[in-house]
Amino acid sequence: MSYQALYRKWRPQVFADVKGQDHIVKTLQNQIGSGRIGHAYLFCGTRGTGKTTVAKILARAVNCEHPVDGSPCGECPSCKQILAGTSLNVVEIDAASNNGVENIREIREQVQYPPTEGKYRVYIIDEVHMLSTGAFNALLKTLEEPPSYVIFILATTEVHKIPITVLSRCQRYDFRRITLDTITARLKELTEAENMPVEDKALRYVAKAGDGSMRDALSLLDQCAAFHFGETLTYEHVLDVLGAVDNSVFRDLFHAIRENRTKDCILKLEEMVVQGRELSQFVVDFIWFLRNLLLLRTADDAEDLLDMSEDNLTQLREDAALVDENTLMRYIRVFSELSNQIRFANQKRVLIELAFIKLTKPEMEQSMDSVLERLEKLERMVEEMSAGGYVPVQTAGMDGEPMINAGQQIPPQAYAQPVYSGAGAPGNGMVPSGSRHRIRQICRTSKVRARIMSRGPYPCRKPSWKIST
Repeated sequence: MSYQALYRKWRPQVFADVKGQDHIVKTLQNQIGSGRIGHAYLFCGTRGTGKTTVAKILARAVNCEHPVDGSPCGECPSCKQILAGTSLNVVEIDAASNNGVENIREIREQVQYPPTEGKYRVYIIDEVHMLSTGAFNALLKTLEEPPSYVIFILATTEVHKIPITVLSRCQRYDFRRITLDTITARLKELTEAENMPVEDKALRYVAKAGDGSMRDALSLLDQCAAFHFGETLTYEHVLDVLGAVDNSVFRDLFHAIRENRTKDCILKLEEMVVQGRELSQFVVDFIWFLRNLLLLRTADDAEDLLDMSEDNLTQLREDAALVDENTLMRYIRVFSELSNQIRFANQKRVLIELAFIKLTKPEMEQSMDSVLERLEKLERMVEEMSAGGYVPVQTAGMDGEPMINAGQQIPPQAYAQPVYSGAGAPGNGMVPSGSRHRIRQICRTSKVRARIMSRGPYPCRKPSWKIST
């Protein structure tokens, strides 16, 4: 017998096996138990969440001779025939390839004949949004007033393409994305049944990669298990097969970007390319890493929103404390733009390298965000020099000129003139002439000048502070 994929082999046969859609399962079971069965259903939701599976279970349940709690018994002749695909009472149609008016007219001609056995004739129309406008119009009357023995079940992933006239004639059920915990528990259950040794961390990553789709998660698990057949499936194996990147790589890149280490970013990217990592997926995952940092900086009880281990959460808190919210938002914006550009790019690596250079060399970029970031760095440098006479660690200035080493005391003669004078001045702070020149260079443009003025008076300046050019 040929091998059968996991998602087909373990397709739920009763409502109790359907995971993550309790609100729909309970409603359908109650309808079957009470005999209040509708004539038209619309199942909509993302891929792999159980739309077609529930439609097939419903088709068997309404024709079952001995239903158990609204689910098919699986033992009666009707259940066995439908399960084997030999029943004439259940017709499954792929609307993507049968989307014309003639196909719908065939259905209209068939519905006038009652079922030869069982109670209902069930039509399951998958990907119904692919029907043409004429086909939808031809279906309307039959969908509104079908014979008492006919049930239509429409399934779609793009409900916004369904005409409102069709929506108003159906009972609509929205299938939710399945939670990470639910998918992980199901994968663990199936791997135990298959006698497949696998690490819990590997299962959780596969479930996360499924992105709310049980079918996608099972397909990925099948792929990983086949690549490492006969071995214990580990977290590292899963990363290798899926071309994914470990969380430690994101942390290293984040620190390299924050410390303006362009070379380290490029080398880390080179390492990922050599290992065969999927660059598009890396960009998406890195955006999520930055998003998690931003949540920890801005949201109360953000830990409840982040589904990760306590060790990873502790590391994430440490990283989030090193950077401010505005900088994180700039990082996210740059990589979000990159994710849109990289979809159709032939040289993905070059675009990612360009993004790294943008983030580590803000002086090379002319956007408002990068200019403000440079100004904030200069402001912090001035405040530190004003308070204690020290400057932060820098290897070179923005113009390529050498800076004073970290911890080196600035001699009094190195100062040029006060930032401002008068009462309230913290410690007679002075600005080196070179730094003052760079600040003036950045602030010459009218946009930057307007942006600075709109931010109001600074704590370390008089309200009447002006930029001299």
